[in-house]
Amino acid sequence: MHSLYQSDRPLVMGILNATPDSFSDGGQFNSLQRATEQAKRMIEAGVDIIDIGGESTRPGAGAVSLQQELDRVIPLISAIKHFGKPISIDTSKAEVMSEAVAAGATMINDVRALQEPGALTAAVSAQVPVCLMHMQGQPRTMQQTPHYEQVTSDVISFLQQRIDACCEAGMERTLISVDPGFGFGKSLAHNITLLRELEQLKELSLPVLVGMSRKSMIGEITGKPVEQRLAGSLAAVMIAAAKQANIIRVHDVAETVDAIKVFHAVFKHLQ
Repeated sequence: MHSLYQSDRPLVMGILNATPDSFSDGGQFNSLQRATEQAKRMIEAGVDIIDIGGESTRPGAGAVSLQQELDRVIPLISAIKHFGKPISIDTSKAEVMSEAVAAGATMINDVRALQEPGALTAAVSAQVPVCLMHMQGQPRTMQQTPHYEQVTSDVISFLQQRIDACCEAGMERTLISVDPGFGFGKSLAHNITLLRELEQLKELSLPVLVGMSRKSMIGEITGKPVEQRLAGSLAAVMIAAAKQANIIRVHDVAETVDAIKVFHAVFKHLQ
């Protein structure tokens, strides 16, 4: 297993969106200075990995041109790489992966599991850890009519196919982690089932990353708008941690770090 993934407790991945239309922080950090300051706050709060994205993947999100995405993420990576925390690039574009790693990113986080043109080759060449995520459909349409025979086994089956494709292309298996893709082409019932059965992903024998922070599943359960979903998100974090998630991707770093500390203090002998 790659050293990035080695930890006796779940790692906290902080979301840093360099996008003007992200569903949650809505462009709050799309200026370089503001984004850099937010990265510093995350580090002070105890973040383990900073995940930078230049294209929103929220339901209904529009596409972003290659140049636009590069212009958003590369200066930010350059600005924060000397802070000493691993930087993940959240992208599906081969060129962004290559440029981001050249600029200092140390992980690739792809919601499309390296299925876009050239992405697999770029990720293999980069030789950094990669997270493969399951998504049914595309962001603009994925929430219209999601359907599964059995959601957890369907997700595992897809992830296994992508793992095999990566290994066949020459990627070290120890670099791979997987993400079931909460909210990506899944109904509330699908999301709840996936969380309930999350430990089944351990049959892939790879680190599991989860992202549920402030998502509509939390909103549907609690009836709260995006800015009031912290408590619900933390509850989901605790369940995921108990179900052996290795990396938790969140907006609220300080609160999640504290929650993980309490979880780890109680359950560390069971992990």
